Amino acid sequence: MTGTARRLAALVGLAGLPVLVLGAFFVLPVSSMIGLGLWPDGQWDPAPAWEALRRERTLRVLWFTVWAAGVATVATVLLGVPTAYALHRLAVPGARVIRTILMAPFVLPTVVVGVAFDQLLGVGGPLAFLGWDGTPWSIIAAMVFFNLAVVVRTVGTAWESLDPRPGQAAAALGATPWQVFRVATWPALRGSVVSAATVVFLFCATSFGVVLVLGGMRHATIETEIYLLTTVLFDLPAAAALCLLQFAVVVLLLAVAQRARKGQTTGQRVVARPKRPGLVDLPAVLVAVAGALLVLVPISSLVARSFRVGEAWSLDNYRRLSAADDPAIPATVTEALVNSLRVAFDATWMAVLLGLLVALAVTRRSHGPAERRLRGLLDGLFMLPLGVSAVTLGFGFFIALDEPPLDLRDSPLLVPIAQALVALPLVVRILVPVLAGIDDRQRQAAASLGAPAWRTFLAVDLAVVWQPLLAATGFAFTVSLGEFGATSFLARSEHPTLPVLIFKLLGTPGAHHYGTAVAASVVLAAVTATALVLVERLRVPGVGGF
Repeated sequence: MTGTARRLAALVGLAGLPVLVLGAFFVLPVSSMIGLGLWPDGQWDPAPAWEALRRERTLRVLWFTVWAAGVATVATVLLGVPTAYALHRLAVPGARVIRTILMAPFVLPTVVVGVAFDQLLGVGGPLAFLGWDGTPWSIIAAMVFFNLAVVVRTVGTAWESLDPRPGQAAAALGATPWQVFRVATWPALRGSVVSAATVVFLFCATSFGVVLVLGGMRHATIETEIYLLTTVLFDLPAAAALCLLQFAVVVLLLAVAQRARKGQTTGQRVVARPKRPGLVDLPAVLVAVAGALLVLVPISSLVARSFRVGEAWSLDNYRRLSAADDPAIPATVTEALVNSLRVAFDATWMAVLLGLLVALAVTRRSHGPAERRLRGLLDGLFMLPLGVSAVTLGFGFFIALDEPPLDLRDSPLLVPIAQALVALPLVVRILVPVLAGIDDRQRQAAASLGAPAWRTFLAVDLAVVWQPLLAATGFAFTVSLGEFGATSFLARSEHPTLPVLIFKLLGTPGAHHYGTAVAASVVLAAVTATALVLVERLRVPGVGGF
C-alpha cells in the first residue's frame, strides 16, 4: 500500500464513524425538514413555503428576531470589549474570579436564565420598578447576560496575544490612549470583535428557552415560532419554511465569523505582562464591575426567591422537589434531575468520542492540496450542527426518524443523540487548535523508533490533549444537561429532563408550582456551575470562544 493510500485509509478510519452518525442524525433530519417545506406532497412545490414566509405574523416574527438580536449584540459588544480589556490586559484584583463569574451564564440552561429574569423583573421582583416585565427589554437583557462571556473570552484571549510594542512606540511618539487604540490596537483586534459579534448575534437569533419563558407567544422569534407551528398549530410546511430560512441565515453568519477569524493576526504569540490600571483605565474597570453585577444580580435574586413562600422565608420549595402528589406534573424534580444526568452522561461520551475522532482526522498532516481540502471540508462539515438551531434539529428528528430502518421515535437514545450533536461543534473547536499545535515531527520520531499508531497517540497526542479533552467533556456535559430546544420535542412526557420539567412547572397554575420551578432552577444551575468550576481549574486557553 502506498503512502497516499495509507493516509487516506487512516483518514477514513478516523472520520468514518462520525460521518456516518452525522449523515444519519443530522443530514437526514435536516434534508427531511427541507423536503417537507419544498416538496410538501412529494412533488416540487415551493408555493406553501413562500406563502408562509409572506404572512403578516411571520414578517413580524422575522423583524423582532433581527431587531432583538441586533440590539442585544450591540449592547453585549459595548459591554464586553471594555470588560475584556480590564480583565485580560490590566492587573485588576480578582480578575480571574470575575472571569469565572462572567463565564457562568454561558453554560447555564436557557430555561434557568429565563426564570431568573422573570422573577427579577416580574411583579414583586427586585427590579420590577423598571417596568420591563413582559416587554422585549427583558428578553434583550437576558440575551446580554447569556452572551457576555462570548465577547469577553474571545476578545480577551485575542487581546492577550497582541504584541504591545507597536502601541508602546506610538505612545512614546506622543499619541493619546485613544489614538494608540485606533491606530495600533483596533486593526489587530477587529477580526476577533467581528467574530465574537457574529457569534453573539447567532446565539441571540436562535435563543429558545429565554424567549419562550420571557416572551411566550407575544414576543416570538423564529425559534419559538417553529415550536408553536409544530406543537400547537401543526402547520409543518410553514415550520419547515422557517427552518430553511433560519438555516440559510445561520450558515451565512458562520461563514462571516470564519472569515473574520482568518483575518486575525496569526504571528508569534506575545503575552504582555498585565499593567497596573491608571486613571484612564477607570471606565473599563467600572464597565467590568457592571458586567459582573449583571451576572450576579439575577443569579442572587433567583437563589433568594427559591427560599421565599409568600412573604416568609421557607424551605418548602425545596421540600417539594421530591414530592409526587400532583397528577398534573408527570415526574418529581428529583426524578427529572436523575434522568437529565443519565441523558447528559450518554450525550457526553458520544460527543467526546465523535469530536476526538474528528479532531484527529482534520489535524493530521496533509500531503498535497487535495488532501488538505478534504480535511478542511471535514472540519467545516462537523461545524454544521452549530448552523442549525436545536429546535430545528429536534423538529427534523421528529419528522424523519419515525420509520424503519431508523424508527427511533420511542428509543431512549434519541434525546442523548440529539444533545450530542448540539455539543459536538464545541468539542471539536476545543480539541482542534490543541492537536493542530503539536509538531508532527514528534509523531514521526515515535514512528521511526517502531512505535505503532496507538502507542504514538498515547505518547504524543494524549500527553498534550488530555487537559483540553477533560475540559471538552465538562462543557459537553453542561451543554447537554441544560439543552432544551431539541429535547422539548423529543423527551417523553413520563421521562422529562429537568429543563423540560421546569418549563412544565412554569406553565402550570399555582404559586407553589412557580416556587418549585425556581428551586429546581437553582439546583440545575448549581450542578452546571460545579461542572464549570472544574473546567475552569483546568485553565485551558481560549475555551468558550468560537
